Formats: sequence, structure tokens, C-alpha cells
Amino acid sequence: QVQLVESGGGLVQAGGSLRLSCAASGRTFSYYAMGWFRQAPGKEREFVAGISRSGGMSHDYADSVKGRFTISRDNAKSTVYLQMNSLKPEDTAVYYCAAANRIFYTRIVALYDYWGQGTQVTVSS
Repeated sequence: QVQLVESGGGLVQAGGSLRLSCAASGRTFSYYAMGWFRQAPGKEREFVAGISRSGGMSHDYADSVKGRFTISRDNAKSTVYLQMNSLKPEDTAVYYCAAANRIFYTRIVALYDYWGQGTQVTVSS
């Protein structure tokens, strides 16, 4: 079992920045590829960013956030981060981190084994 706890959400004006954190406990964090997803009211959960077990340059982003968001991980701290810059009102959603017992990230929701409870991000115009 892996427990995931997100933090860092909040209310920010358009153009602002937030940094989300997701702290993991339980099984060895470095065994898991990690992903960030988001879900806005009335919409399906969507992929935001993913990073492979080892981190480094092995990561991926949704087109809507590419160039604005950065995913990173610190395996020593069992934590994955999502730095969000130049935020837009359309980024408003509940953000979830997820862990997949695989080497490489994936965009597929069903392939993630564990999920956090989510953190609300609200961007005002």
C-alpha cells in the first residue's frame, strides 16, 4: 500500500504560481512512476503531468500545461512536486497525485494504483 497526501493548493490570481506537493508513505516510493491529474466540476479526470521512477528527463505533460508546469520528484523525500506558473482560470480544478507500479509514466488513469485525496486549485480572473 502507498498513501499519498497532496498539499499546496489554494486561490491565486491569473498569472500567478503555485507549487503542489505530494508526500508518499508506505512502500518504496522509487518503485513508482508518478502522475498529476486534475478534475474540474462536470468533467472527467485528465492527465496533467507524469514522471518516471528515476525522474530526470523522463517526464511528460498535457499540451494545455506544457511550458507552464514542471513536474519533479525527490525520491529521498518520497515526494513529487508540480510547479505551476502562469496560471489561467481554466486550470481551476481539484488536483490529484497518483502512483503507478511501473517504470515509466502513463497518461492512462486506470493504470495508476494509488491516489491522493486531492487539493483544490482555484485561479481567479
